[in-house]
Amino acid sequence: IQFWYSEDTAVRLAEEVMQQAGEHGRVACISAPSVYQKLKQLKSTRSDSVSAVLLEFDRRFAAYGDEFVFYDYNNPLCLPEGLLPQSFDIVIADPPYVSEECLSKVLLTIKYLTKGKILLCTGAIMVELAGKLMDLKICSFLPKHNHNLANEFRCYVNYESSLLS
Repeated sequence: IQFWYSEDTAVRLAEEVMQQAGEHGRVACISAPSVYQKLKQLKSTRSDSVSAVLLEFDRRFAAYGDEFVFYDYNNPLCLPEGLLPQSFDIVIADPPYVSEECLSKVLLTIKYLTKGKILLCTGAIMVELAGKLMDLKICSFLPKHNHNLANEFRCYVNYESSLLS
């Protein structure tokens, strides 16, 4: 099921990845369609914009054409040839399930795609695993959803970010 971020959260996260990707940077959004859609909106107003790709299980997003990549975390490295290793300035990921198995597999995809920067959104209970597997730090910024989720949700990064403070 897709849980959509609130407008404020989608804007904040989209602005964060644009800033971190830099001018004409590349952003991969893994299972984060609300951030991808917000990036598309923000991009249309800027000339130095980033390019973004959405990796997503839900094929309804195939309407985005070349920027859509079908993604199943059970096959984390089953990616099209065009997605080259370390070809994205930042990867933002919102794994579909809050579980060790799901996070571990999604991290394989993240590691493959990113040049270094990672922004992960998942349950607060994953803090130790995120730190252990990818050296990610928990942010004080609290992402909000349109539907209140039962489990507390947090963002994690591996770079200096305004989301941390």
